[in-house]
Amino acid sequence: MPLPRLALFFLLAATVLLDGCTLSRAQIRRADAVVAATTPDASACSRADRCAQPSPLLDAATRALGASTPARPHHLVALLGASEPALVARLSLIRAARRTIDVQTYIWDQDDVGQLVLDELVRAARRGVRVRILADQLFSFGDLAVLDRLARASPNLQVRLYNPTFHEASTSPLEWAAGIACCFFRFNQRMHNKVLVVDGTAGITGGRNYQDRYFDWDDDFDYVDRDVLVGGPAAQSMAESFALFWRHKRSVPLTHLRDVNHYILAHPAAPGWPAPEYDHPQRVYRVEQEADDGAWLRAHVLADSLQAGKVEFFSDLPGKTDQPLKRQARQFTAHVMQMVGSARQEVVLQTPYLVMSRRARRIFEYLHQLTPPPRIVVSTNSLASTDAFAVYAVSYKHRKRYLKDYGFEIYELKPHASDAAAANARASLEWVGEGARASGDPAHDASERYVGTEVRGLLGSHGSSRRPAPLVSEGRRFALHAKSIVVDDRFAMVGSHNFDPRSDHYNTEAGVIVYDRRFAEQLRRAILRDIRPRNAWVIAPRRPVVPLLTKLNQAIGDISESLPLFDFWPYRYATSYQLKEGCTPMRPSDPAFYSCYEPVGDFPDVALSPKLIYTRLITAFGSSASGIL
Repeated sequence: MPLPRLALFFLLAATVLLDGCTLSRAQIRRADAVVAATTPDASACSRADRCAQPSPLLDAATRALGASTPARPHHLVALLGASEPALVARLSLIRAARRTIDVQTYIWDQDDVGQLVLDELVRAARRGVRVRILADQLFSFGDLAVLDRLARASPNLQVRLYNPTFHEASTSPLEWAAGIACCFFRFNQRMHNKVLVVDGTAGITGGRNYQDRYFDWDDDFDYVDRDVLVGGPAAQSMAESFALFWRHKRSVPLTHLRDVNHYILAHPAAPGWPAPEYDHPQRVYRVEQEADDGAWLRAHVLADSLQAGKVEFFSDLPGKTDQPLKRQARQFTAHVMQMVGSARQEVVLQTPYLVMSRRARRIFEYLHQLTPPPRIVVSTNSLASTDAFAVYAVSYKHRKRYLKDYGFEIYELKPHASDAAAANARASLEWVGEGARASGDPAHDASERYVGTEVRGLLGSHGSSRRPAPLVSEGRRFALHAKSIVVDDRFAMVGSHNFDPRSDHYNTEAGVIVYDRRFAEQLRRAILRDIRPRNAWVIAPRRPVVPLLTKLNQAIGDISESLPLFDFWPYRYATSYQLKEGCTPMRPSDPAFYSCYEPVGDFPDVALSPKLIYTRLITAFGSSASGIL
């Protein structure tokens, strides 16, 4: 048998064997019995309010819900752009919960943020609050010992993993390959929703996962991200959506997972819940104190909050690829597309991955044909900032289409964006000054430890091992992860949808649409701040030098771009520009643009590395994979 066929045979055989190794009811009952016998059932609180702590955030949400009627809804809405308020708001709501806490996420790591939030949830469960955690299996809780402790932390705490590969919590390389080979559409369908709901009254949704880099706690690489806190009827919709996912057949209890089940049966003694061991306990202590400080919460979360009327929470249905033609399966995707298609003056779009789905392309082509067409402002990543360079390569391939056919103004985030660095300088200096630098350990110096390193993985992967390309410059790096849209200053969306084919067809997505001009203006200002010259490069057509050669170059580039494979032409239609010193920022369509902006190359600040070469190769060969990247 030829080697490729032999490899395929063994792969498919492994698939059949692994898929057949589901647990019997007897095995599940045995593990459930061990969990029940070794889980402490004594509550740490006998009060009716479950010893909830006061929170001005939950109080404000409760007032909004109490004032709502079906005809006249009332909502508390607070934009959570800065990372520390976003984390502290979560802790405050968890501590204030009296009845229920539901948490849904795509990634849950075991770093400082992951441990901190888990510990808070366990404490809430032990004082009598019903706590449910639903996390996507591929990128959450890979440690079986942690899952064992969670299974037996409290009878009020339940954890389920969404769409586990071959009924296991941890996915080996063989299982990963087998999952792609045997059942690609199911394996590739992930739960990308990020939701936290407390008492069905207050909820947080947006782009952040439970990992250090989403809250600016990674030593060298962090995300510019965004959430929104909502109190009122939309929070009830979040709770209802969570319940749909929780009950779905793809959401699997821990004792039903083969590896977790076997681990529990092999370790029948109660594991307990040990105190977390933090890498940087100083910063953890600071946010723990801030979560109990009502004045801090009012100043940093509620000060810019709004009382809004119409706010809608949307989510795709679980098991999205099971019913691809059912309208409700893509409810959130449909509403995002509808809101963009209604634009008449302006669309301000922020997405980490500028790869348009087919439906999105049709909408933007339609908008560009209007008279006059609305302005389309796009904030996205550069190759220097992104950790998803395979996706960037596809975006890079279609720059001309974006600029000419859709009329995009594209601004790509710089890796050391000044405003992102300034927003995090206070917190970073506080915890570094208290311990890390004082120790004299150079491992804590981001510029020494990070720049120039490479990590495994051709296409990159979600999680802590995912790293961007090395840079010429040094310093702490930022990447854009926020997903937001503002339309005509009338309404705005904050959620998990990346406006790409994966969000359209595979991942389930969620978010809120706020129909309030004040909120839309808040969000618009935040995105426009990210595209200032000190924070972003502008993508614009190359300036003609020799007209005949320029036209020839563009003609060859057009042919090369149209090919699904072998797009090797290195001279693209557009490149990156930087504002010259002393000039005033202006749009690329301004006649004076080229006198005030200078080209800085297609991949500014990126050092020569394998990832730079991979980017070129994926541009040449990978466009057909844009839907799954």
